Amino acid sequence: MRDILVSLIIFGGVPFVLSRPYIGVLLWSWLGYMNPHRLTYGFAFNFPFSQVVAAATLIAIVFSSEKKKIPWHPIVVFWLLLVLWMNVTTLFSINHDEAISEWNRTMKIMLMVLITLLLMQKRERLHLLVWIIAMSLAFFGVKGGIFSLATGGNYKVWGPAYSFIEGNNELALALVMTIPLMRYLQLTTENKWIKRGILIAIGLTAISVLTSFSRGALLASTMMALFLAWKSPNRARMFAGMVLVVPIILSLMPQTWWDRMNTIQSYQEDGSAMGRINAWHFATNLALDRPLVGGGFQAFSKDLFKKYAPVPDDFHDAHSIYFEMLGEQGFVGLILFLLVGAATFITGNGIIRDVKDRADLSWARYLASMIQVSLIGYATGGAFLGLGYYDLPYHLVAIMAVTRRLVTEAVSTETPAQIGSMGARVNASGMMR
Repeated sequence: MRDILVSLIIFGGVPFVLSRPYIGVLLWSWLGYMNPHRLTYGFAFNFPFSQVVAAATLIAIVFSSEKKKIPWHPIVVFWLLLVLWMNVTTLFSINHDEAISEWNRTMKIMLMVLITLLLMQKRERLHLLVWIIAMSLAFFGVKGGIFSLATGGNYKVWGPAYSFIEGNNELALALVMTIPLMRYLQLTTENKWIKRGILIAIGLTAISVLTSFSRGALLASTMMALFLAWKSPNRARMFAGMVLVVPIILSLMPQTWWDRMNTIQSYQEDGSAMGRINAWHFATNLALDRPLVGGGFQAFSKDLFKKYAPVPDDFHDAHSIYFEMLGEQGFVGLILFLLVGAATFITGNGIIRDVKDRADLSWARYLASMIQVSLIGYATGGAFLGLGYYDLPYHLVAIMAVTRRLVTEAVSTETPAQIGSMGARVNASGMMR
């Protein structure tokens, strides 16, 4: 039944994609983040739905008369340079056959990010995209939160099979990044029932993050929560709520959870933590030996560990977005990766500054702020997870770039009279607090 339902939704959506290409971005995002086909048990489980949607979207772009233009900005330039560099490092990759497979998956993601830049250059489309991304991931947060409450938090919460976020640690980081997006939706929604529903979803998702038993996610959620409170319109209320709620939640966590979290202080005695450090040394040694191009995709392999790792037989994945980039894309790739993140964050500051007195552009302030919060979570939690090629951070980069374009156009084309008129309408609608 699930197989048929997913198939009907995807193939039923293809005609709409062909007539309105931006719907392809929405449909592809739903497939990429929720992975509904991985929740089935039959033919749909391995069916290439994403390729079908991507192909329909590309065909629609070719025949669409809608004007398409890349929103050029330092963010986009650094991102394109990073994508170009990934192609260069693949040519010089050590494990070439395995690298090609990973390159293929990564370039598909980057292609859809480019299509997002081209097609989502309207506020309404961006808003829909954030809804799709946030609710797709919140599905696992809400489901996991209910499961944890029902079982006393004694079991880990896992993501969809054969996806970037299958593991408990990976899912936890994705959920950490999703909470600010849900907060954006709550801030820009007028319906009080939807606001309350989103608040409940945020609470259940936070419980899922905690019951993932992920130490990196705990650190990421702590940093993100503090930054989220600071960026929220009602800063004092947010901090007060955290002071009241967090101790209650922590007091309900089982002893197994506390035992796991306490290993942060005694990482030398933890095999998993020491394995991470061994992998980080491996990435550093590999990059020092091949400083420009690194080892290419899939460089973290048992054979190379025997050559570059301090403990040759203790093989581990990268377990860090930074060391993953360093080991696979070299120092050049790591620098470009960091520049993309830094440029995105700084651009958010610029958007917030430019719209601070514009009630009609309050949505852009909220979106830029929450993307910054999300990236803080990614930067912190990603230090302990190999999710350097995960879709979500690159999608957020694209959303920030498009938001910058929309804000620039709005600020440069509207007259003071128009601004005052729109500001009055927005205030009357209750969007501003």
